[in-house]
Amino acid sequence: MKISESWEEFFGGKHSYTQFILTVVFLVAIVFSLSRFIIFVESRQGVVLDDPLFHYFKAIELNIPIFTLVYGSLIACFIHLLRYPQRLLFALQTYTLLAIVRMFAMYVTPLEPPAGTIDLADPLVFVVGTGTKITKDLFFSGHTSTLFMLFLAAKSKKMKYLFFINTVLVGAFVILQKAHYTIDVLAAVFISYGCYRIVTLVYAKYFSSGKIIKSH
Repeated sequence: MKISESWEEFFGGKHSYTQFILTVVFLVAIVFSLSRFIIFVESRQGVVLDDPLFHYFKAIELNIPIFTLVYGSLIACFIHLLRYPQRLLFALQTYTLLAIVRMFAMYVTPLEPPAGTIDLADPLVFVVGTGTKITKDLFFSGHTSTLFMLFLAAKSKKMKYLFFINTVLVGAFVILQKAHYTIDVLAAVFISYGCYRIVTLVYAKYFSSGKIIKSH
C-alpha cells in the first residue's frame, strides 16, 4: 500500500483527525517545555556521582558518531513508519510520555556532569539556540531512551535490529565520552520500555486499534 493510501485509510477512521491533532499539539508543547526545563536544570546545583567505571579510562570525544547515529535513526524511523500512520502516532505518543517522565526524573535527581566529561555537541541545540550550555540533563539519557523507543516502535525486524544496535552503540559512546553516568544509560532502557508498555496498555484498553500497534 502506498503512503498516501495508508494515510487516507487512517483518516477514514473514527476520531483519527482528533487523535492526529492532539498528538502533534501535545508533542510540540512537551518538547518546548522540555527545552525550557533543561535551562532550569542547568541553573541548579547538583551532585557528582562516583561512577566506578570512569576510574579506568579518560573521556573520548565521540560527538560525530553519536549524533550521526541518533539523527540518522530518527530520520530512518520516520520514513519507515510513514506507511503505518497509527504506528507513527503511537511512537510520537510514547516519546511524549518519555519526555514527561524524563523531566520528572531530572527534577528529582539534580546532578553535576562527571569529572573529565566532554560535552555533547548536539547540532539541534545549535540550530534551536537556547543560549545556555547544556551539561546537566543527565538522568536519564535522552538519546539512549529515544533510540530504544525507536527499536520498540519499529515494525520490521531489520529496522528493529538496526535501532537496537544503534542504542547499544550510542549508550556505550556517551559513557566513553563521560557525557552520562553509567546509571543514566542503563536506566534509560528500562524507563523507555516502561513508557512503551504504558502507551501499549492504553491502546489495548481504550482503542479498537490496539492490535495495530503490535510489532510484526
